[in-house]
Formats: sequence, structure tokens, C-alpha cells
Amino acid sequence: MLPALASLNFVQLWPTVTSIATATTPFFGLVLCGWLAARARVLPLSAIPGLNVFTLFFALPALLFRLGAGGTLARGLSGVAVGVYGAAALLLVAGVWWLERSRPGAATDPLNAAFAALTTAFPNSGFLGLPLLMSLLGASAAGPIACTLLVDVFITSSLCLALAHAAEHTGHPLQAARDALRPVLGNPLPWSIAGGALAGWLGVAPSGALDHGLKMLADAASPVALFTLGAMLERARQQPAAPASSAAVRPIGGLSLLKLVAHPALVAALGLLADSLGAGLPRPAWLALVLTAALPSASNVSLLAERHGADTGRLARLIVVTTAASFVSFIVIATLLHVGPPGGTP
Repeated sequence: MLPALASLNFVQLWPTVTSIATATTPFFGLVLCGWLAARARVLPLSAIPGLNVFTLFFALPALLFRLGAGGTLARGLSGVAVGVYGAAALLLVAGVWWLERSRPGAATDPLNAAFAALTTAFPNSGFLGLPLLMSLLGASAAGPIACTLLVDVFITSSLCLALAHAAEHTGHPLQAARDALRPVLGNPLPWSIAGGALAGWLGVAPSGALDHGLKMLADAASPVALFTLGAMLERARQQPAAPASSAAVRPIGGLSLLKLVAHPALVAALGLLADSLGAGLPRPAWLALVLTAALPSASNVSLLAERHGADTGRLARLIVVTTAASFVSFIVIATLLHVGPPGGTP
């Protein structure tokens, strides 16, 4: 793949760049609309929790359930995809944790180090990834994206929450595990994935009025999720600045690069390694995993950090910066990924 990158003809690539930009612009445009609406107070910030509840507990679960019941998720769920993406997430969390704890004065601040790692390793695969990648790659991308959601919710989040509160539960590992799993088990997306996959396996897909209602909710998922994401970014931007001595004033440039560049590069490399070892990761799944990792930081991590008492100012800035920068970085990465396929089967 590296020789292919070295011999790129950017004039020939221009049609690919423009086609990807044309496909992605409406999605980022809806995010911008939500941000402008919240910034201009056309949408009150107090309305964001309601939009968030509709998106997270109704629209996105309906979309995932219908995809699962129709068999789309089952065809894309893969232990290899979970392993590749999960290994990349663990490596990234470990790297950010080490970097954050090695900073002067940070040795006693595991809470903020853990949430910096979570924000860096947790892409916005629900609100932004599902609609955007299914538009670019087709419905077959839903299965690999579901794999990343399962990893991020059950493994990455649980690990970072356990690290955040490890000092509070010295000698009480069961309590630490319960505290880490409690918010994970309350997330409706993994349950909708499991329920849809089970319905598809049993052949009991909803029909009639029930299916029509689920379809209406699923059709609302993309626009409402993207609009809500924009409003959440404006709310995150308004997070109060932390005192000068706080970890929240540390630079975020390095974490932004880790999220938007190192994360997809790590997933791509591990996917190629798995395929070279005969794991059989198909190219469409590989593309979906890498492009998911190229997404900006998930906006709801700042809400989780706030509930656990972490400094949200720095995390909010990281989310806003990666979302804005990803409009360019995502187009560049998506263009480069079309240069040469991994060794897998299409």
C-alpha cells in the first residue's frame, strides 16, 4: 500500500475527492445547521436532552433493529472485525493513558487521564458514523459499524471508567466492575443490535403497522442525530473554562491527531495484519472499520465525564475540534483508502 501512496497522481484522484466531498457535505451540513440553531438560540440548549433521548433511545435503536431483523447486521458481524477494532482501541487507550499520566503533576489524576483516553478512542459512530458510512459504503457497512459500537460500549467505555475510579475501589474489584458496567448496560444501542440480530436469526421480522412505525423512526435517525450532534457541539463549546492549574487547559492538538490520524492508521494496520495471517477480513469490512476510526470524538463522552466529575472543558474542546477538522481529514482518508485494497476478499 505504501508504494501505491508514493505514486499517487492527485489529478487523477480529484474526481474521487469531489465525489466523497459531495457525499459527505450534506451530513456535516446538518451538523452545522444544528450548531447554528443552538448558537443563535433558535434551538434552546434546554431542548437538547429531549432530542438526545429521541435519537439515542428511539430513532437509532429502530434503525439498528430493522437492519438486524432484515439480516443486514448478521452478515456484517464478525469476530475478526471485533478483534481488529478492539485491539486498536486497547492500544490507543493504553497510549493516551500513559501520555496523560506522564505529564508533570498528572500522576494523581487518573480520572481526567481516563476520560482523555476515552474521548480519543471513542468515535462518533452512532450519531455520525451510521448515516455517513451507510451512505458511502451501503447497508453492508452496518454490521462492521455495529461491531465497533459493541467494542466501544462494552470494552473501551468499561475499561476507561474502571481506570477513572480505580483508586476509589482499591480492594473492591467487584464494586469497580459494577460501577463500570452500569452506564454500559443502560445504553440502548447494543440491546437493539442484539434484538435485531436475534429477530433476523429467528426469522420474525416485524411487519404491518409495527414495521411502518419502526421505519418512520429509523428514517428520522440520520437527520435528527446529525442536527442534535451540532447542537451538542455548541453546548460543549460553552463549557466553562477550567482554572489555569487544571488539566483542562492542556493542549489538545496531540490528542486530536491521535484521534483523526493515529486511530484509523492503527485500525488499518491491524486489519492488514489480520488479513495477511489468513483471518479473512473482507475489504468492505476493513473500509468500514477504518472509516469509523477516522470519525471525530463522540459528543456524549463529555456528558459521561460531567456525570463522573471529570473536567469537561478540555474534553469539550477536543470534541469540537475533531468534529470540525474531520470534515477535511475524513475526506482525505476516504480518498486514500480507495487507492489500493488490503489483501482481503471483496
